[in-house]
Amino acid sequence: MRKAIDQQLSKMDEELRLLLDRMKSYSDNTLNQSPGAGHWSVLQIMQHLMLAEQLSLNYVKKKLSYQPKLPHSGLGSRFRIALLNFYQLLPLKFKAPTNVGDEKLKTNRTLADISAEWLNNRAQLRSYLNELPDELFHKAVYKHPFAGRLSLGGMLSFFSGHFGRHRKQIERTLQALSL
Repeated sequence: MRKAIDQQLSKMDEELRLLLDRMKSYSDNTLNQSPGAGHWSVLQIMQHLMLAEQLSLNYVKKKLSYQPKLPHSGLGSRFRIALLNFYQLLPLKFKAPTNVGDEKLKTNRTLADISAEWLNNRAQLRSYLNELPDELFHKAVYKHPFAGRLSLGGMLSFFSGHFGRHRKQIERTLQALSL
């Protein structure tokens, strides 16, 4: 199980590195520009992704801090993550939960600040997961706001799907700004 988690994390880190490298060719002014009313700027999209990961890790840390009795993540958990990943592929717009939505996204950040914070968060995620005992990777530790209880691998799968969905949104935003 650890090897699969490490592979998921490495893939996520590579995708993040590619995104951050791609964004270096744009000014902070461009990355902070919204393509229109009710639309997030590129840096707001990136903040949303970063916050979702950060708050998820905070949830897991808090949940595990009092050693709760956790159910095994079974077929239901795998089904919910598959359904969640399917929904993330759809071209439908979903309302972000309040704690990672409009009110929490700053409108004037720098790519350098977001990059440093996100890379630090990812390092903390990897470090924390590496410290956990193996048996926790088979438990429904993480609670997604819509999909419910998932394993830690399910949480990382959500992160990947969520990143992919918003990566497309970033590209559409950049395209709209260049027209």
